[in-house]
Amino acid sequence: MKISEQVAFITGANRGFGRHLALELVSRGAKVYAAARNPESIDIPGAIPVKLDITNPQEVAEAAATAKDVTILINNAGVSTGASLFDGDLDHIHLEFNTHFFGTLSMIRSFAPILANNGGGSILNILSALSWLSTGSIGAYSAAKAAEWALTNDLRISLYPRNIRVAGLHVGYMETDMTSSVNAPKSNPAEIAKIAIDGIESGSFEILADDSSRMIQSGLAGGVAAIYPNLA
Repeated sequence: MKISEQVAFITGANRGFGRHLALELVSRGAKVYAAARNPESIDIPGAIPVKLDITNPQEVAEAAATAKDVTILINNAGVSTGASLFDGDLDHIHLEFNTHFFGTLSMIRSFAPILANNGGGSILNILSALSWLSTGSIGAYSAAKAAEWALTNDLRISLYPRNIRVAGLHVGYMETDMTSSVNAPKSNPAEIAKIAIDGIESGSFEILADDSSRMIQSGLAGGVAAIYPNLA
């Protein structure tokens, strides 16, 4: 896939990692639809602002009707409420799943036919190293991202016969507003955006963007003892 010949649609593109993805795609010559709940907040030269809350089915349908030429869909929109699964606010837990799982699913169900009609393309779901690991403090986020990972695996199989590649980007903490309270090493989101778009261009199904993701993935085969040594 040659990025300069593609048309991309990015959710959550007004700030954070989504904005860096949009800037990277525009710099490579792609046509870019940049979606956000508040399109007036999008300040990316060359990008086309789109009003979109991915948890709102009507807005998802309207976005799909607007962007009929899309060949790349990037599901980046996300939320982190900090909710614990054990005693967190259930409304916050529902919001996490409605965004990361059901919102992502709604976008794919609406845009996959468009990609297929345009000869195929790519879908990239922005996952997390926390889809493979729980820290015990933000269980709603980890569980919702794990569900999104399972969604990615399933739809990868379903959509491949339609010439649509479904990829997942796994990455640890990045320097964004969402992680401003996290005291841990963080990646530069501009650099991760380059890695993500390179992965799309090369046709990768899984993109491990940093050492944290590679380390956690390598430990999965070791089971609980490897991932949670304090429990062994």
